Amino acid sequence: MLKLGIVGLPNVGKSTLFNALTAAGADAANYPFCTVEPNVGMVEVPDPRIDLLAEKVQPQRTVRAAVQFVDIAGLVEGASEGEGLGNQFLTNIRETDAVVHVVRCFDDPDVVHVMGGVDPVRDREIINLELALSDLAVAEKRLERVRKTARGGDREAQAEVSLLERLVAVLGEGKPARSADLSDEEAKLMKSFNLLTSKPVLYLANVAEDDLPEGDNAHVHALRRAVEESGEPADVIPISSKIESELAELPPEERQEFLASLGLEEPGLNRLIRAGYGLLGLQVYFTAGEKEVRAWEISIGARAPQAAGAIHSDFERGFIRAETVSFADFQKTGSVKAAREQGLMRSEGKEYVVQDGDILLFRFNV
Repeated sequence: MLKLGIVGLPNVGKSTLFNALTAAGADAANYPFCTVEPNVGMVEVPDPRIDLLAEKVQPQRTVRAAVQFVDIAGLVEGASEGEGLGNQFLTNIRETDAVVHVVRCFDDPDVVHVMGGVDPVRDREIINLELALSDLAVAEKRLERVRKTARGGDREAQAEVSLLERLVAVLGEGKPARSADLSDEEAKLMKSFNLLTSKPVLYLANVAEDDLPEGDNAHVHALRRAVEESGEPADVIPISSKIESELAELPPEERQEFLASLGLEEPGLNRLIRAGYGLLGLQVYFTAGEKEVRAWEISIGARAPQAAGAIHSDFERGFIRAETVSFADFQKTGSVKAAREQGLMRSEGKEYVVQDGDILLFRFNV
């Protein structure tokens, strides 16, 4: 399951967006620190492919891929030193896969800005610095502990000390941990530290309704330029939390008409999830039977045994082969049975690289 942690300054539309995406009903009042407890919400991943599969197969149940959103109190300047409430809850997003940074890119005199005026470049720098300083405290504490083990000659501990010393230097400059030049082994080790700034990031530019459908304005341009100049490989996705909120309140059958009236093809949720999948290199495959049609998340480039392991470790350990139908062939024939009869079902071995949308049946023996 994809887990996304939402951060941002107070009153940038964070909780309003969270409510709209998850329909969880979190408070979204117009004052700082409204979100005291972290909000956690789950949403199913919109995917017309699994809808078609379920329609054709008619299973007893359908299980879609899901995304978990974690929304914490807005961070403020000085959060790493105890200012505000957000820093108390940063632990809640250390277990997430990526960070979604909501940045205010709209002007509205009726919605106060904690810093006095709208400036997405400044806001981004404040949040990034606070996250880096929070990580610095975590890294320094870990370094102090690991040094004691390293003195005894433990090579793994010594390697960890070397990495942590470099990360402490980077974080001490207010830079994110992901900006450090690391080997693959070091990057793998750093991942175990759960540093916030080691996680990939997406920027959600919260724009006004009038800025849709393009979602471009001077604030968004400034934010994009700042991200590009920093060299950070991060997407900036314009979204209107106000529109997403109004959309969430409509009956499903009226949503497409509402989107069309604004010149939009899909909700912002779809774009956010797609960007999250792309950021983390994820894709899905399907299993389909009378009891269940289900979507499974795997990394792009995963081989068939690894895909089987997403279901159960026994499937990977005892993997024999995977009977495979591409979604395009399923769509063309109308069923797995018809695809098999027409010779479109393939028997793939351990080296098969699973493709997005594959429908798989695993054969295994433990």
